[in-house]
Amino acid sequence: MKNRGNYGEFIYKGFIFFSFTTHCGSFNAPSLISNYNNHLLAFNSFLSGFMLITGVILIILGSLFVIYINKSFLKIGNGTPAPWDPPKKLVVTDLYRYVRNPMISGVLMILLGETLIFASIELLLWFATFFIINHIYIVYLEEPRLIKRFGDKYINYMKNFPRWAPYLKSD
Repeated sequence: MKNRGNYGEFIYKGFIFFSFTTHCGSFNAPSLISNYNNHLLAFNSFLSGFMLITGVILIILGSLFVIYINKSFLKIGNGTPAPWDPPKKLVVTDLYRYVRNPMISGVLMILLGETLIFASIELLLWFATFFIINHIYIVYLEEPRLIKRFGDKYINYMKNFPRWAPYLKSD
């Protein structure tokens, strides 16, 4: 039987992580970079309508990714995505069956959605910067730490699942 005594603590830790990291990267930083009020698209052409609808869909999908991954880390991994409270177990189910970094993929969807909605070159540059910084962090810090913590299990996982974009496997 699972120990559910610390579930409230896990939810609290997940909320703290989301509030201070994910939210800052995907909402606070973009609002400082680009004045949202001056860039909002209107439905005055097919392209702007397409960008607006696509942007909203990306933000919703990305937000669902982030929320779902937090839940997976809490429930399956007995930890949070935060480096100061990592999961005790390797999480390779749920969205992790498709990519190794669905949390960052979710945040990137949010950022790309914001870029489209506000048609902002500054937000596009933030999207690219955020991706590059996270790619460097994941390749040179996070993955070596995960290999050290989980050994062959993580190495096999790396061999079978892409870092960023899912691909379809043929049977």
